[in-house]
Amino acid sequence: MVFGRRKDDVFKQLKALLEPFNISRLFMPFGYTDDWGAYERHLDVTKHQVGKQNTQKIERKNLNLRTWIKRLTRKTICFSKSVLMHDTVIGLLINKVEFGVDIHAKLHI
Repeated sequence: MVFGRRKDDVFKQLKALLEPFNISRLFMPFGYTDDWGAYERHLDVTKHQVGKQNTQKIERKNLNLRTWIKRLTRKTICFSKSVLMHDTVIGLLINKVEFGVDIHAKLHI
């Protein structure tokens, strides 16, 4: 994370933190932005577009993630006290979201 006002140096810090991850445009946080000048000055034109296209899709994914990991907070009745259960839920979530694994499929032994 990077905290600060909307200044070029703060944006450059955030961009530097994300560069090692080689994030594609589809998932790049800067893919669709407002018209702030720092984006124009420091992002490749092919990786930046002003607007809200795909915002709904991104927000839906964020909502799903919050819903699926609700057991990680004590504010819900779904909270698990077991570290093993937390690891299992996070592992299942990663397999479902990132690899498309059907986590509800029955295991055939």
